[in-house]
Amino acid sequence: MTVPDTHPLAVPGTVLQYDVRGNDSSAQPVLLLIGSPMGATGFATLAGHFTDRTVVTYDPRGAERSKRTDDATESTPDEHADDLHRLISTLDAGPVDLFATSGGAVNALALVARHPEQVRTLVAHEPPASRELPDREPVLAACVDIHQTYQRRGYGPAMAKFIALISHDGPIPGGYADRPAPNPADFGLPTEDDGSRDDPLVGQNMISCNHYQHDFDALRVASTRIVVAVGAESGRMIAGRAAVAVAERLGTTPVTFPGGHDGFLGGEYGRTGDPDAFATTLRKVLTN
Repeated sequence: MTVPDTHPLAVPGTVLQYDVRGNDSSAQPVLLLIGSPMGATGFATLAGHFTDRTVVTYDPRGAERSKRTDDATESTPDEHADDLHRLISTLDAGPVDLFATSGGAVNALALVARHPEQVRTLVAHEPPASRELPDREPVLAACVDIHQTYQRRGYGPAMAKFIALISHDGPIPGGYADRPAPNPADFGLPTEDDGSRDDPLVGQNMISCNHYQHDFDALRVASTRIVVAVGAESGRMIAGRAAVAVAERLGTTPVTFPGGHDGFLGGEYGRTGDPDAFATTLRKVLTN
């Protein structure tokens, strides 16, 4: 696998760190693999399946190596979209192909709504566009509760609630946020509060990502080809159901990808999906 070259990119509020696995002989568009708050580390296995083209990964603002240089406590999809716009402009490689997962898919949709000329094909894998769900009210209330729990009690209790929410099968019932809180220890999470409040998931992105209002009018007329992807094993969970709802708003049919929400992982963060089959499906989608 090509060893990536790491580069810094100064943007308002942070210095983004991005990695380029170059292939100068390829005539294919640059392939950008992104998540949020997942950084470049999560795409090592997937990138290894695309050595026939240049692959770029990065750490979103506030995550992993891209430490914030301001005192902001929230990162919005519009900020992330502007970061991506600057990154693609810096690459100066023409329209890119973009695989974006989870919060990264929310950010990528925001990018395409503003700058469709920068993206040839966007594969939006399970964006948690919670406003599009019929059970949006209890989902959004649960997201607020997770963030507030983080502010009051720290990472472990908040993350336990997050895991319980995103793994819930089917619609979220009314009053869900008022249920007894899960025990962090049951998930192998810390029960003590270390005092930090800079976690990019439950701190900086939790509310802004799930509450984001997408510009579907702009997306429907964008020159970018948008493919919405849903996991074969996660279609009844929040992000999978949201992906289906986004596809409906765009007037398209979602494409089923192997595995669940983490189907592309190959051991990163201690999790393994079905990366070989996932990469095969992604390659087919990009070449169709």
